Amino acid sequence: MLIVMRPDATAQDIERVNDEIRRRGWQPHAIPGGTRTAVGITGNPGAVEPEPFRVLPGVADAVAISQPFKLVSREVKPDDTQLRIGDLTIGGSAFHVIAGPCSVESREQILSTAHAVKKAGATMLRGGAFKPRTSPYEFQGLKGDGLALLAEARQETGLLVTTEVKDTATLQAVADTTDILQIGARNMQNFSLLEAVGDLRKPVMLKRGMSATIKELLMAAEYIVARGNTQVILCERGIRTFETMTRNTLDLNAVPMLKALSHLPVFVDPSHGIGVRKAVPAMMRAATAVGADGIIVEVHPDPPRAKSDGAQSLDFSEFEKSMNEVRAIAQAMGREVVRLG
Repeated sequence: MLIVMRPDATAQDIERVNDEIRRRGWQPHAIPGGTRTAVGITGNPGAVEPEPFRVLPGVADAVAISQPFKLVSREVKPDDTQLRIGDLTIGGSAFHVIAGPCSVESREQILSTAHAVKKAGATMLRGGAFKPRTSPYEFQGLKGDGLALLAEARQETGLLVTTEVKDTATLQAVADTTDILQIGARNMQNFSLLEAVGDLRKPVMLKRGMSATIKELLMAAEYIVARGNTQVILCERGIRTFETMTRNTLDLNAVPMLKALSHLPVFVDPSHGIGVRKAVPAMMRAATAVGADGIIVEVHPDPPRAKSDGAQSLDFSEFEKSMNEVRAIAQAMGREVVRLG
């Protein structure tokens, strides 16, 4: 159920609605819009009778929500959500590029990459400090030292930082350093972790699980938003199919579908999406053309010697060339590739 307030509704009117929802044992969620506020209801075991809410002062209507993902649904919030992170706005006409290595490997590696991707036009730096890997014998990241190096790179370049949070045990350490918490594909349905990041008031990039449906991705986002954290970015990063020539199948169908179903910003990860270095630039162009709000790309100073994901990482010259192509496509789409001054 969504309680739609009139444009002239007062703060007291909204609180009266909240009190009535709480009185029934449910949870209210205020959803500010362009001209008026709506209040979503969660925790109800079944259908909600609309009339008791329609008669309250300041209420324009009470309408049922057809989707199981309530708070992230475009039914609840018709206008796009735009996130303010530092001095940057995610969403709207802005198009952002996040770039950097799969893993932070050394001070020289991360600082040189940060300067290179900023020069090419990225606004944010990615780099893993705590790395969940398929094999326990593979490089697991520099952990706390990696976080310190990311912080140094941000201080030196002005780039915002995103890094993956692996579990609830290391969440606070990551949250203290990063500007965007990244939930990786393997953790998309780690509900304890989703609830924990939902309790933080920090932007989250939620990656689609490798075998997850679009609905399951949106339900995972609902876990975060239902806990009060509305700063969520959805990320399509490829799904596992029968195809073996690529690492994954980049489901660009998901972008317009997510845009139609949800008000949240949508990014694409072309590196994981295809997993083949020479094909990543084409997927960067495609993601831009299909209407994503940004892309997150793996870039490394020496991909063949990378400790993780070198086969899908661009070197500096390849990334710079691809950024020029992305800018041209974004301009044709009426978008601006934001860059730092």
